Amino acid sequence: MIVQISNGTVYFGANDVFENIDFTVNENERIALVGRNGSGKTTLLKVLTGECELSSGQLIKANKTNISILKQNALALSDETIREVFDEVFADLKQLEKQIADVSKQLEKSEDQKLIERYAKLEEDYKYQGGYTYQAEMLSVLNGFGFKEEDLDRKVSSFSGGEKTKIAFAGLLLSKPDLLLLDEPTNHLDLSTIEWLENYLAKYKKAMVIVSHDRMFLDKTVNVVYELEYGGLKRYAGNYSSFVEQKKNDLLRQEAAYKRQQKDIKRLEELIEKFRYKKNKAAFAQSKIKYLERMDKIADPKKADNKAFKAKFVCGNRGGKNVLSLDHFQVGYDSVLAEVSLEIRKGERICVMGDNGTGKSTLLKSITGELKPLSGYMMLGHQIEIGYFDQNLANFHSGNTVLEELWNDYPDLDMYKIRSVLGAFLFTSDEVFKEVNVLSGGEKVRLSLAKLMLKKANFLILDEPTNHLDIISKEALENALNEYDGTILFVSHDRYFIKKIATSCLVIDKDKVTYYPDGYKDYIDVKVKEELSTKKENKEEKQPLKELKQKPKYNIKKLENEISLMEDILEDKRALRYEPEYYQDMNKMRELDEEIDDIHNQIHALEEKWEEAMLFEEDKNK
Repeated sequence: MIVQISNGTVYFGANDVFENIDFTVNENERIALVGRNGSGKTTLLKVLTGECELSSGQLIKANKTNISILKQNALALSDETIREVFDEVFADLKQLEKQIADVSKQLEKSEDQKLIERYAKLEEDYKYQGGYTYQAEMLSVLNGFGFKEEDLDRKVSSFSGGEKTKIAFAGLLLSKPDLLLLDEPTNHLDLSTIEWLENYLAKYKKAMVIVSHDRMFLDKTVNVVYELEYGGLKRYAGNYSSFVEQKKNDLLRQEAAYKRQQKDIKRLEELIEKFRYKKNKAAFAQSKIKYLERMDKIADPKKADNKAFKAKFVCGNRGGKNVLSLDHFQVGYDSVLAEVSLEIRKGERICVMGDNGTGKSTLLKSITGELKPLSGYMMLGHQIEIGYFDQNLANFHSGNTVLEELWNDYPDLDMYKIRSVLGAFLFTSDEVFKEVNVLSGGEKVRLSLAKLMLKKANFLILDEPTNHLDIISKEALENALNEYDGTILFVSHDRYFIKKIATSCLVIDKDKVTYYPDGYKDYIDVKVKEELSTKKENKEEKQPLKELKQKPKYNIKKLENEISLMEDILEDKRALRYEPEYYQDMNKMRELDEEIDDIHNQIHALEEKWEEAMLFEEDKNK
């Protein structure tokens, strides 16, 4: 056990954030903390760091436990270089290097046995703490966040705000605390960086707790999920998809138990009503009344905290079949960021993807007319009307209430209609009188979507529409867009959202723009083939031709059978995660996770052998 909260409660004023929760982090556990916006996830992280105290209950930490969290403004005013920032992270190793160098110099003049023993001990400590690999890991992490080796000697103050956050994030990962806390770590990261971070965290050897609304990211990084709901906390073994399935089954069981209990309550109430006024049965009736009062009531699962906004996007007019034509359409500011040629037809849903700074949002703004294109041709189809969602949420008027903001845009609608639409987007009662400048990010997104829905445009252009939304709200938006019969062009970093919505993808790289007509799966398939091709080329470069043409000592069919067998074993082992014997016993769960990791490694080794054999067969048949 690294850290534990026992019977913990936090309240602000008269409001409980959470009450009587139990939360445990064990060594090497990768935990997701999920729940609605405002459910207390960030408060729980603050309790773990000591920034917020429990109102009641206990926080227990193992001795010398180092807990670290990413602070967004950690390097805001730093005048150090990146190298100097990282030198602070590796201060202990730097000190060991100095001591080793000093002892080494003394050994040049003396062969004292104590000096030799001290040198051996220092070198052993240095190796144990990663002294021989930290430089390579530092460059790997730096590269993973999109920096180059030469950036090490640039001052942090010369980077943008987002880049400073990445530098602080890199330093946090390299410091390897006993418990790593990450609050929305994928915010503002591009897809390639998110994918790199997933791989890095999947191999992270220490414990971590992640708060994130990125469902695919959680699927690939965590093995335990805690859900905060109704001020309570519940633990689930497995990744996010496993949690969703387990919760679904829990709700079914709860619903059955609720119905049984309600039936029993009704029967008891009828007995009480029948006998409470009869003198010889009054004691019996009173005993049943007391029994009912003591009964632990099961909550109605249909009233669970899964309330989501209800949107229905419709087209005001059908519009033409040809929605948008772009020909050598160049976008940018002082220089060209991207040049796009594209034909969009009615009903298509195209996701624009690419790293940060490649021109995705610039392309959308140029199409909507917010920015002037640098050159090229653009034509909207017949009766095509654009509805635009701006990720910066800049389309609000400070000082307006929520009600005024929507009504001013649609003055022809009556109060009943405006209040109905706001209610559908979860602005009820006095919430409609809140000023827009005090709304949270999620509330502003919902208000923007309400405006967009009323516009009834037949061509939606959406720039990062899922930013600030919790998972239930994301699912509500996915359902609404999938029922929409118009055309959609959107930018998103949320791969789960992309998979659900996109019929095709437009990927903007620094040197090219590529269209994938069959959506996200098409993009991934091509990417995997390119990676395999690169891997093959690298192998051919490293191996002499004579060695390459030697037949591998592997039988393809046998390898395929072994891989299939190991995959079956892996599935059986994964299924054990949902057995009470394992998810109620942390030691058994840890041993099971180690077995699963070992099977993964065996499968990977077999797949490498299979790939080598397949490459030989391909070369032989050329």
